Amino acid sequence: MPEAPALQQLLDAHFPGVVVPADIAATIARRRLVDGRSLFVQGQRPAAFYAVAAGEIETRFTGADGAVSVIENVGPPQLFGLAAFAAGQPAEYEAVARGASEVLVFGREAYARLMDEVPGFARALLAEFARRYDGTLRLLQAARHQDAAERFALALDQLARERGRRDGTGWVEVTATQTELARLAHLSRQTVNELLRAAQAGGRLRLGRGRLWLRG
Repeated sequence: MPEAPALQQLLDAHFPGVVVPADIAATIARRRLVDGRSLFVQGQRPAAFYAVAAGEIETRFTGADGAVSVIENVGPPQLFGLAAFAAGQPAEYEAVARGASEVLVFGREAYARLMDEVPGFARALLAEFARRYDGTLRLLQAARHQDAAERFALALDQLARERGRRDGTGWVEVTATQTELARLAHLSRQTVNELLRAAQAGGRLRLGRGRLWLRG
């Protein structure tokens, strides 16, 4: 059973107002991972979906030429592996721990009971899918029709919606790397670095190691 703070953080971020009974919470496992350990590999049908409780999970795929591309660095309390698990399809990417990490594991029993027995969970999960789909569409549109600054702003907005945490001082903390921002915005890392520095100089953003803060 996951520690209550980790599960509550996940619920607050993605399923606000949803209350999970203790007997269902007991079906959600907590798993510790050492650096470099894979949860699932590309082409495998995941037996669960996951949420990061501590540390970081890198999602990445390997192309036909053998080149490895990082999709996202997933931090707490973000979900991952959900689409392949729910659809019963092979995963399009591999999920690997970056440093010592912990995840909440939502296996088939937990998923079935959450969907069937917890009021509001299914609606909230559908809303989560819709937010991700809308964000992907907006970024695809931006890649075709909008300039670098607009694509950069959309990428920041998507990351803030998906993983932002308000710190109570008017700032939103977002775990993200320059590589992630560059991929989401379809920009070079150099361009992203220039835009980050400009936003920081303008007081709209603060930078940290592997994270940034946006004005709420």
